[in-house]
Formats: sequence, structure tokens, C-alpha cells
Amino acid sequence: MAKLARFSISLDQDLLQAFDTLIAREGYPTRSEAVKHLIRGVLVDEEWQGEGNVAGAVLLVYDHHKPDVIGKLVDIQHDHMDCTICTQHVHLDHNNCLEIVTVRGPASQIRQLLTALRSVKGIKHATLLTTTTGSTLP
Repeated sequence: MAKLARFSISLDQDLLQAFDTLIAREGYPTRSEAVKHLIRGVLVDEEWQGEGNVAGAVLLVYDHHKPDVIGKLVDIQHDHMDCTICTQHVHLDHNNCLEIVTVRGPASQIRQLLTALRSVKGIKHATLLTTTTGSTLP
């Protein structure tokens, strides 16, 4: 088990009250757990600025009736096999589908994959959810 270190911070009363409201709404058991979550979030953001391995998911919403949209998406994923782990296909309604592409690798390669996927005609929305592989996060 990691050794605990204690520290104190000074906050404006209004900021502390807003933080406590957030803690209650998000269900954190303590301020310490909320602060740990915030710190780890910043560390994950830093990982994405470097070239180490990171992880995430590309979410795509598209009209599957557009000519060859599915084929183009598959081709792009094959072209980026080094960072594409798997995909999940969800039928949202008769016209629209959600594709979730799980990714892992250098951030720059994942961004290139996202750019390529966004360029496909028929894509209505594309976004990247970033996280960590956990290997470097305390």
C-alpha cells in the first residue's frame, strides 16, 4: 500500500462550497477522493500531450445509408491497426448508427485515426474520449 501524505490548501469559501456541492452531486465519499480524481484527470491530460501509450474511444455517429460509409470506416481502421483494438456497432434508429472504436497507442497516431475517420462523408459527429492505460498513473 502506498504511503499517504497529507497537505492542506486554502480556498475561497465560495469555491469550497461549490466544490462540496460537486462532491455531493458526483457521489465522492470524501474531499480527498474528489481531489485524487481531479489530479488524475490532469495527469491523464498530460499523458495525451506526450508520446507514451494512451487509451481511449472514438465515437462516431453516421448515416449508414450514405454510399460506402461502412466500407470506408473499416478501411481506415485497418490502415490504423496499430492503434485500433476493437469496434462496437450500435443501431440508433433506422438511419443512424453509433460506432465505438477502442484505441490504444501513441496519442499522435490516435489523433491521425480520428482525423481520417472524421473525413468520411456521412459522419454526423465524431469525438474522442481520452483516458489512460493506467500503467503510469499512480
